[in-house]
Amino acid sequence: MSQLINADLVDLDLAADTKEEAARSLAGRMLAEGRVTDLEGFLADVAAREAQMPTGLEGGIGIPHCRSAHVTEPTLAFGRPARPVDFGSADGPADLVFLIAAPDGADSDHLGILSSLARHLADEDFTGALRTVTHPARAAALIRGDIRGDTPSAEAASGAVGAGAAGAAEGAGGAGGAGRAGASGAAPGEPPSPEESPSAQPPAPAPAPASEQDSGDGREGRPFRIVAVTSCPTGIAHTYMAAESLERAGREAGAEVSVETQGSAGFDRIDPAAIDAADGVIFAHDVEVREKERFAGKPTVDAGVKAAINRPAALIAEVRGKAERGEISGPARTGSPVDAAGEPGDGYGTRLRKWLMTGVSYMVPFVAAGGLLIALSFAIGGYGIAEAKSVADHFAWTELSSWAALFNQIGQLAFSFLVPVLAGYIAYGMADRPGLVPGFVGGAVAVEIEAGFLGGLVAGLLAGALVMAVQRIAIPPVFRGIMPVVVIPLLSSAVVGTLMFLLIGKPVAGAQKAMTDWLGGLTGTNAVLLGLLIGLMMCFDLGGPVNKVAYTFATGGIATSDPGNGSLTVMAAAMAAGMVPPLGMALATVVRGRLFTTAERENGKAAWVLGGSFITEGAIPFAAADPLRVIPSSMAGGAVTGALTMAFGSTLRAPHGGVFVVPLIGSPLLYLVAIAAGTIVTTGLVLLLKGTRSRGDAASRGTGGQPKDRSKEPAAATAAA
Repeated sequence: MSQLINADLVDLDLAADTKEEAARSLAGRMLAEGRVTDLEGFLADVAAREAQMPTGLEGGIGIPHCRSAHVTEPTLAFGRPARPVDFGSADGPADLVFLIAAPDGADSDHLGILSSLARHLADEDFTGALRTVTHPARAAALIRGDIRGDTPSAEAASGAVGAGAAGAAEGAGGAGGAGRAGASGAAPGEPPSPEESPSAQPPAPAPAPASEQDSGDGREGRPFRIVAVTSCPTGIAHTYMAAESLERAGREAGAEVSVETQGSAGFDRIDPAAIDAADGVIFAHDVEVREKERFAGKPTVDAGVKAAINRPAALIAEVRGKAERGEISGPARTGSPVDAAGEPGDGYGTRLRKWLMTGVSYMVPFVAAGGLLIALSFAIGGYGIAEAKSVADHFAWTELSSWAALFNQIGQLAFSFLVPVLAGYIAYGMADRPGLVPGFVGGAVAVEIEAGFLGGLVAGLLAGALVMAVQRIAIPPVFRGIMPVVVIPLLSSAVVGTLMFLLIGKPVAGAQKAMTDWLGGLTGTNAVLLGLLIGLMMCFDLGGPVNKVAYTFATGGIATSDPGNGSLTVMAAAMAAGMVPPLGMALATVVRGRLFTTAERENGKAAWVLGGSFITEGAIPFAAADPLRVIPSSMAGGAVTGALTMAFGSTLRAPHGGVFVVPLIGSPLLYLVAIAAGTIVTTGLVLLLKGTRSRGDAASRGTGGQPKDRSKEPAAATAAA
């Protein structure tokens, strides 16, 4: 097992002005060491992780990281930029940059060391030593945890990974040893200096024993007790840094904090006895917290993982306040952060988008399964099969028409769940499981009164808001156990059902009918403009929220017993436009492959299948590596395709399937022409933009020659980029 970091993976004079340049330079060192097999592929994974959430932390630290198939072993590279680099932290740019690379399926020992490093980045002694160190070997030894107060040199424990792993397991070694024990050891030929010896400082006084503390809120003889869970999308860095920050802030506030880290190395569950004895709960997470039901019935603060890193004292004060006021939460909300208590910067619009996307994400599998079964039934038995008798009363095993009727009726039943599922999971995103029952009930009422998707949206928001309001009411402890099981479902379902039947549902149903009639009456220029708009939305974020809004609008039109021609043309435009980005990127890698990296050319092969199957996300690897050229090109091609399909009057009864449902498309040849035209536009535009950049790069190097295939550049040149 090789070392996590060595002197060749340290750059104390990192030449980079942007986070992309910093990541490329440090990744180049990993490539030269054989730790990374494909530089561009790895950098695309780093960029995709960065897009989820900025990796800048308070205190001048940037910690880009990812798990990637292009990494051979867990590796850490460290850089100290000549000028601080912006990694998105609110308090300014970073002057310490750690690039962490973990392979898919990394072993737990190495991940334990990475976890220990992440926890101790909050240690000012550790980061202070790294800011003053003058030798790469010493910096590597500090990070590995080789240097301790009684270690005379950085080489004294060069087989550091084993020691680091042991320290990580004990909670006292690894990177933590570097931070706490100090940096008094010197690299070969470099004597220790007071500036680099944080261990010379007197240790901080230990907190008073629990028996001597008074929580200040009526719990004499013991501190205020908090249990916390931290988790982030990668589970390598922020998870453990948040845990360390909460524990430190707890000690300073006289609170007893126990943290469960749910990271890549798994998680050790907090002792149930500690949960029972806890006075409050803090969830700091950006992915779903596992087994949340263990913490039900406690005052709970729910926030993003960076909130725990940047303002842990505020979270502790908030949960204290909730406990003092008797605000007992129900089961903690599931999912990240589809909650009202997310990051402080999240406005109502952001939270509303998250709630709606929760509903849409649960609805889409019903759309795909039901829609494709209906499409298959039409392919076998024709459109008249929708009028067949129930297969429960008549089914002949040897007749194709019976099988067509069976698939159609199963698909129609799956489709009948769309609006209830949408409403139920919007309410779930707002209020967790107590919101499910009134959400589903409200969605079912929307179907009953023909309020359609608009009714489902209204019912879901209404149910979620009602349950959230009920959860804020202070309830005597004796009744808390029956609240989520009996009282909340009963009251909220009755109220939501009444409002939907008698007050809100009828106006919404009228609006739904007006929209359907408007779609049915679209002709000429209006239809073309609508197709152009749908094409732009489908390609704007390649499967993200804007794409889902356009797709939900399209599927909502056909999820009726008798969709009109206008709804069928909108569905056709949405699917055709969504196929264009991956097909355009695939064609571009064939036409001028030298403009793309080796990894992108490999992704291009898969993009043919993904695009043909209507999986817009097939273009994401290209967009992550070069968003300013790929996304505008994709939007242009999608707009052309959407406008042409509407102009041609193509229709589509299946909500998914790509080229596999072409026989079910009205005017199929013209439909394929529209997709081909959009694909060519996307390909031509992205090649033009990338070619211009390559010529500019060649000119800046003074070569005057043709653009180079960057995937074949030597590692040393890449590291210096």
